[in-house]
Amino acid sequence: MRIKIDIDDPVPQFAQLVEQIKGAVQHGAISAGDALPSIRQLANDLGLNNKTVAKAYRLLERDSVIQTKGYRGTFVHPDAVTNSTKDLNAWLHNTLDNTVEELRKSGATDSEIRIAFGNVMNNRTQKEE
Repeated sequence: MRIKIDIDDPVPQFAQLVEQIKGAVQHGAISAGDALPSIRQLANDLGLNNKTVAKAYRLLERDSVIQTKGYRGTFVHPDAVTNSTKDLNAWLHNTLDNTVEELRKSGATDSEIRIAFGNVMNNRTQKEE
């Protein structure tokens, strides 16, 4: 698997990494059970900050493209091929876009929508604490 991060690309580096790992899974360059480099090793190899690679790995783990097995390392998830085609961010954007459109049609202003969204997010955060 070859990963190339373009520092001039407007796409954030962590997102480039996520997409390239998903692409490698989809094209068979890496398979279920294959070991991935540690965060530190991959960051060093690519000249990236450890936090950038850690963020990409967290998102890939959230999407069940990779799985971390504690001290044994990080591996390609058994369902990675199926899961790598899912785009949570696209779904999220589409869902929010539809919701905002519906709220606008009902007469809500953008300011009211922003305030309500902020309030809902703050209330959810407080309930989780």
